[in-house]
Amino acid sequence: MTVETGPEAEAEAAPSRQFSLSTAAARNLATTTKSAPQMREITDRWLLRMLPWVDAKGGTYRVNRRLSYTVGDGRIEFVQDGPDVRVIPQELGELPLLRGFEDVEVLTEIAGRCVQRDFRAGEVLVERGTPARHVHLIARGRINQTSVGKYGDEVGVAVLADGDRFGEHALLDGEGMWDYSATAETAGTLLTLSRADFAAVLSAAPHLEAHIRQFSSLPRRRQNRHGEAEIAMSAGHTGEVGLPGAFVDYELKPREYELSVAQTVLKVHTRVADLYNGPMNQTEEQLRLTIEALRERQEHELINNREFGLLHNADYKQRIQPHSGPPTPDDLDELLTRRRGTKLFLAHPRTISAIGREWNACGLYPETADLDGRQVLAWRGVPILPCDKIPISKENTSSILAMRIGEDNQGVIGLRQTGLPEEYEPGLSVRFMGISEQAIMSYLVTAYYSAAILVPNALGVLENVQIARRHH
Repeated sequence: MTVETGPEAEAEAAPSRQFSLSTAAARNLATTTKSAPQMREITDRWLLRMLPWVDAKGGTYRVNRRLSYTVGDGRIEFVQDGPDVRVIPQELGELPLLRGFEDVEVLTEIAGRCVQRDFRAGEVLVERGTPARHVHLIARGRINQTSVGKYGDEVGVAVLADGDRFGEHALLDGEGMWDYSATAETAGTLLTLSRADFAAVLSAAPHLEAHIRQFSSLPRRRQNRHGEAEIAMSAGHTGEVGLPGAFVDYELKPREYELSVAQTVLKVHTRVADLYNGPMNQTEEQLRLTIEALRERQEHELINNREFGLLHNADYKQRIQPHSGPPTPDDLDELLTRRRGTKLFLAHPRTISAIGREWNACGLYPETADLDGRQVLAWRGVPILPCDKIPISKENTSSILAMRIGEDNQGVIGLRQTGLPEEYEPGLSVRFMGISEQAIMSYLVTAYYSAAILVPNALGVLENVQIARRHH
């Protein structure tokens, strides 16, 4: 074996020597350049930015409306109070048995006996061949009626939707049976009235029993095309004619929106606030990120809260279904034309992607609109804004909202109260709660908010939009 010796070999064998200060050591003496704390949860929050905010003094906002009901159009109308639904007593005149009966007290008693039932997609509501003991009033949703054909195969009878009803014969026919099955195509809500409850009201109201025996026709109330009681007037007349008297009737129990609240307690150790405040104020950074999270939750509630959220409080007549599943241009047109002055569409980012695919499939080039200096997608000049708070179902369906906004436009508005004690931002306060025995400072962070739909057609919803990519 030969062993090499000499200067070259010694240099190679010697450990590498350090000729200058290492970066690892120098970093201990240097001030690094750093970013402020980052947060992935922050979104554009377009809904909070676009809603006109109205100051709700006293914590409550009352929406006064002109009284409206449309007896005679064949559809039953309901009153929504958050998640609760009730039928307008006069609307029960749409049932053939009650057409022409105008005793409001008796109709109110019948309406009060209707029981709310929320159903899910695919649920069998009535089954063919079983006893019929209830009449069902559909407040929201699509229901498919099927029966058995002449040759034993299943045949479609009818598809019912908002305002329809089925099972009127069950109120008087004690031996009645369902000659079809009713299955829910979508989730929704209906009110049921049992034959037993109707019989109890009937036994206490002899004039109702006499009315049913006569089975008279209901004269139409005079109304405008929106279902509001018509204001009588004369036009085009000459001479000294008698002018009709008129008044504008209001809802006796207008909807009131109380401000909701989102709160949290921010805790910061005094040692952190005292010793580690350079170059950034630790308390201010903690507060900034807490407020960001609170605003994200606020937008989520404005969309999804059952009491005042837009998805749950959109009028049933302003909810439509897509023609074929995905959000086509035709669907957006139908949603757009149901209201004047639509200011914006709101959709989940995945839904917006599905809209783009349908545009491409139709050979349409996406439009854009300038909004606060940013280019966003638009349809017919109306911006389509992203909101990841709109839920996506496990069936990969979602909703698209279209709204008119502003108090002067009878649209959708946001509610808050300003001038709060220790107000940090409009409608948001930060209160110092003291220092604990563990030297921890506490701050109560509170936001008050709600939303109101001033007129039913201010908000429309395209429901059950299929957003999954289709295989061709």
